[in-house]
Amino acid sequence: MSDLAYRRVLLKLSGEALMGAEDYGIDPVVIGRIAREIMEVREAGAEIGLIIGGGNIFRGAGLAAGGMDRVTGDQMGMLATVINALTMQDALEKLGGKVRVMSALKINDVCEDYIRRRAVRHLEKGRIGIFAAGTGNPFFTTDSAAALRAIEINADLLLKATKVDGVYDRDPKKHPDAVRFEELDHDEVIARDLQVMDTAAFALCRDHGIPLRVYDISVPGNLMRILRGDSIGTWSAPAAEF
Repeated sequence: MSDLAYRRVLLKLSGEALMGAEDYGIDPVVIGRIAREIMEVREAGAEIGLIIGGGNIFRGAGLAAGGMDRVTGDQMGMLATVINALTMQDALEKLGGKVRVMSALKINDVCEDYIRRRAVRHLEKGRIGIFAAGTGNPFFTTDSAAALRAIEINADLLLKATKVDGVYDRDPKKHPDAVRFEELDHDEVIARDLQVMDTAAFALCRDHGIPLRVYDISVPGNLMRILRGDSIGTWSAPAAEF
């Protein structure tokens, strides 16, 4: 694994990233390509954990805005992440991967409970860990879950895979003149309210020294290039690392 810059990483995928060009659900072509990239880095020696959002199926906050009880909506969103996790598990296993889905909600007939020591052991044994159902609590996003799990598994890097090529000062879809940042410190991201991840997630990363790279998942090969040390997307780290 001498050619990899990072030994253990936590990859956060949005549910929307699985939709491809679709308006809803999962595009089998997209999930197949992402699974191949994950297998490539696993076979290169990286230990990798995944968190996948559920926004391609349900968004708790959106349902709550429509009048549903927020706790119920968030619980439905957590279950949506389990659906995505099982889909990714199937795609990875078809490629020969050894995968464990671990849920923060108890769904023992479907997957394992999330237990930190067991999760770390799975990674050490070369298995890909998919951590579903967020933190298991309402009012916490899957971004916060990703930051929490990255800390718990002692990840060297948290990767936020998106549909854009990094962090901008404004929404690049609405503002063609938006400027992309090459690097930022976590405090600056919070102060500027750049909406990369929620504030709680960034505060966790800042307080526990977890660096973050935001990159475009739609570009084939980006994941391997990042793990080999290439500067792709936007790098964010605690101020002490600058």
